[in-house]
Amino acid sequence: FFQAEDGIRDYKVTGVQTCALPISFPGQVALDNATFDVEEGEVHALVGQNGSGKSTLIKVLAGFHQPDPGHHVTMRDEIFAMGDAQAAVAAGIRFVHQDLGLVEAVSAVENLALGFGYRTGFAKRIKWREETKRAQKALSDLGFDINVRVPVAALGGAARTGVAIARALQDAEQNISILVLDEPTASLPGADVDRLFEAVRRLKARGISVVFVSHHLEEVFEIADRVTVLRDAKVVATRNTSELDMATLIELIVGHKVTAATVNREVDASLAPRLQVTGLSGLGLDDVSFDVRPGEVLGVAGLTGSGRDTLIPSLSGAIDRLGEVAIDGKALKSADPGAAISAGMAFVPADRLRNGIIALMSVRSNTTIANVKRNKTGLRLNHKKEKAETREWIDRLSVVTTGSEAPISTLSGGNQQKVMMSRSFRLEPRVLLLDEPTQGVDIGAKEEIHTFVDSAAATGSAVVVASTDSAELARLCDRVIVMHRGAIVDTVLRNAGTGAGSMAERIDQVLLAGSSLVAHK
Repeated sequence: FFQAEDGIRDYKVTGVQTCALPISFPGQVALDNATFDVEEGEVHALVGQNGSGKSTLIKVLAGFHQPDPGHHVTMRDEIFAMGDAQAAVAAGIRFVHQDLGLVEAVSAVENLALGFGYRTGFAKRIKWREETKRAQKALSDLGFDINVRVPVAALGGAARTGVAIARALQDAEQNISILVLDEPTASLPGADVDRLFEAVRRLKARGISVVFVSHHLEEVFEIADRVTVLRDAKVVATRNTSELDMATLIELIVGHKVTAATVNREVDASLAPRLQVTGLSGLGLDDVSFDVRPGEVLGVAGLTGSGRDTLIPSLSGAIDRLGEVAIDGKALKSADPGAAISAGMAFVPADRLRNGIIALMSVRSNTTIANVKRNKTGLRLNHKKEKAETREWIDRLSVVTTGSEAPISTLSGGNQQKVMMSRSFRLEPRVLLLDEPTQGVDIGAKEEIHTFVDSAAATGSAVVVASTDSAELARLCDRVIVMHRGAIVDTVLRNAGTGAGSMAERIDQVLLAGSSLVAHK
């Protein structure tokens, strides 16, 4: 949208371009003269580690944050009011933010009307039939076939993302110059990602520019014409994607070469199972049974609605279940997360915003809340010890924050995820359940989290990882169960000498086979 021409204070438009101005928060510079341009009708990827400034840049453009004083920009020869949401709308900029910004208590029909209004008739009554048809068409154009009348809270993660995208695109014929997508594919399975990219290409063909933020670098190479890399609040490079390879892009993002780790783990088959699951049934599950030994990492793969997305909540007690879940032979109560934690289970939910973080509390409180007893002195909580432990975890997981007392809501999504991981890792669990553990996490942090998962297994934890990322499952797991229609349809084993790449390919092959497989019990 904008481009810096002389220093950082005077700007001139040369097409559809953008410049991010300096912005700082108490104790932290979030953007340091970061400048980039976006051409007419191009898909421009914005990448960087968590805390590099990507989300801050987008929030400045959206009017959520004000840049530091003394700066102005022009768009198409007119002053553009940075930090003004209405100015962004009037300029034709549309956003799909990382947290989606949906009102989950109301339907997709009502969410699409937010900011756009309803069609009304006699006595200004809302034309609900027309509004419903409009919502259905907006979503079907993106490939989503959902009930648009139910509360958004009742929809799955992929469907909620679809609603947010449809809301941003619904006036595409009117006044959209730029669509900004902030981690739109974080919770989408492959088929839905393909549908989103088809929509992006249609927008590009009409001359609409797209700013695409993602930690999935393979998606950057698939959809983007150019890519800008942010590191430590500064732009370090802008390149054509055709001139880059994966290794070079990763090095630009993290500042050094990254060597992929390999798993060299042996599970003692003579040990009794630590986690035993027998006849598990419930929401999206049908008579599922498996066990996990100490030191073993079991993966769970499956498309949305296959049962993969409800398995971890069922095991952890977040939702009700039938069947038996036992740790070291002791059965756990259904729908009782407290009992699960007391029995030695720790879990990280897929949706940290709804089920993980406590937004109004500090990083310290969010880290230690699952077990505060270890930091008690007598009958009182020792805040000094609590802060010291939190700082240790901040350092161990490289959490980007101004300190242990910073509200967790001020952290980027990936750094919030690291806090969720530290909450579970500090419990030294006998059973560790991870649901999409690296969702929204950058390439450097992902490997840090993977290393901690390896460490948990090495200390005897039985680990279960549910993920839509086959490469991640291949990197972490000794075996992977693949689910379809609530049941286990196949098991993919790590074969010695074949490597993670071939294991990921085998997982994908089973997922593609899908409905042709006959579920076994």
